[in-house]
Amino acid sequence: MKTHFLFPNQFKIIGWFLFVPSLVISVLATVLNWNIDNYFTCKVFAIYNDGFFQNNSSAFFQIIENSLSDELLTFSLVIGGLLVGFSKLKKEDEMIGQIRYESLVWATYFNYVILLLCTAFMYGISFLNVLFYNTFSLLLFFIIRFHYSIYKLNKQNSNEE
Repeated sequence: MKTHFLFPNQFKIIGWFLFVPSLVISVLATVLNWNIDNYFTCKVFAIYNDGFFQNNSSAFFQIIENSLSDELLTFSLVIGGLLVGFSKLKKEDEMIGQIRYESLVWATYFNYVILLLCTAFMYGISFLNVLFYNTFSLLLFFIIRFHYSIYKLNKQNSNEE
């Protein structure tokens, strides 16, 4: 089977090393109310800065002082999640492709049901946290469902032998 758009299997290991620690740090930072904005501060180029947390006004195309910790976590979560979710398995066949497809569809539906429920029942800054985590939750739900389905398939195949 020709697998288009999938990364080589070796990328899955890199993905796990990026995804898991950044997910744990992100969840702990939110739950324990850690302020991670004091780490990795440097001058960066901003296409647009609204000045929301600073005393300066909004402006386009400027150099600002900013903490890169949240950006690093976001990059690690997204890149790691993509590598874990969309790297080939050692044995990739039509059944695995079907499971991958069904898991992605299921994760999309599940993710948007949760988003709609949160939109209906959460407000204020809490809702902004929901939107932030919604960026990663689709990948997370896909990874969980896909690997659980593969686990069930392998367990079923081992019971038949």
